[in-house]
This record gives sequence, structure tokens and C-alpha cells, in this order.
Amino acid sequence: MTNQPIDASRRDFVAATVTVAATAGAASGAQAQTPSTLRFSNPPGMSKPASYSHVVEINGPHRTIYLAGQTGIDANGKVAEGFRAQAVQVMENIKTALASVGGGFQHVVKLTSYLTNLEANGAEFREVRDSYFPNKAALPASTLLQISRLANAAYLVEVEVIAVIPRL
Repeated sequence: MTNQPIDASRRDFVAATVTVAATAGAASGAQAQTPSTLRFSNPPGMSKPASYSHVVEINGPHRTIYLAGQTGIDANGKVAEGFRAQAVQVMENIKTALASVGGGFQHVVKLTSYLTNLEANGAEFREVRDSYFPNKAALPASTLLQISRLANAAYLVEVEVIAVIPRL
């Protein structure tokens, strides 16, 4: 994946004093997106994934937002039926949480996703997840894990998010 300019909404907000990547020095060939903002890269010597960035480096004034693991439960406490419905509900919950602090998916820098059956649901999860991140030049760092069970046996997927958004 080559580095490409990111959309203006990202350039306007990004982050100070936080370095997401310990390997930033190894990414010296990566193109800086703006003078002290955000850089997405897949450094030389690492694989070039199609659906996430290995390194997201943040520099500048910002707010860092940590979202608790979001599950397929709606505002009324009902668990969505089926994997796809839960995955969509998870992403909608994330959208709502980010909006509550003035953010959106364009501000997400890290996802950690937990599935109870990666073999059966991994491809479907990636499809749903990717539909919420249309800017392929600025994908968040991402980890996808299979675990034996979530907090409620009915939950099939849970996603934690870290986002960086402008100061109020």
C-alpha cells in the first residue's frame, strides 16, 4: 500500500505528544501527510495489508478517545440476531459513541476486534468493518482475535476503539 494524502477532516484534528508507533523510525520512507498531524504507513520490510495500516503515528493537539468494547446490543438492551446483524450493530454503536464526542470513523486510529468464531465469521466481519472505513489510504491499525466467549454467551463479536479527535 502506498501512502496517499488523507482527507482534510483528518488533517484538521490530529494529535500531539502521542506516538502510536514504536517503529516510527523504521518508517522513515513513509510520506508525512501534513506538517505535524497524522501518518499512516506500512513500513518497508513488513507486509502490505489491504484492510489496515501497521502504523498510525499521531503528532499535534488532540483528544484521545477510548471506547469500551462494543457488542451487538442495541439501545433497548436487545442483542441483534445473527452474526451480520451483530457486526452492523457493533459498528453503529461505535458511530454513536464517536458522534457523542464530536468524532466519526475518520478519527479511529486503532481497532481491536474479538470474534467467537473467526473461521465462520471472519470474512463477513471484515466486509462489514471495511464498509465503515471507505478511505483505504487512511485505515486504522487493527487486531482481530478469536476468543472462546464474550461477557454474554449471546455476543458473537466485540470491538474496542481508540480515536483521536480535535480539542473542543
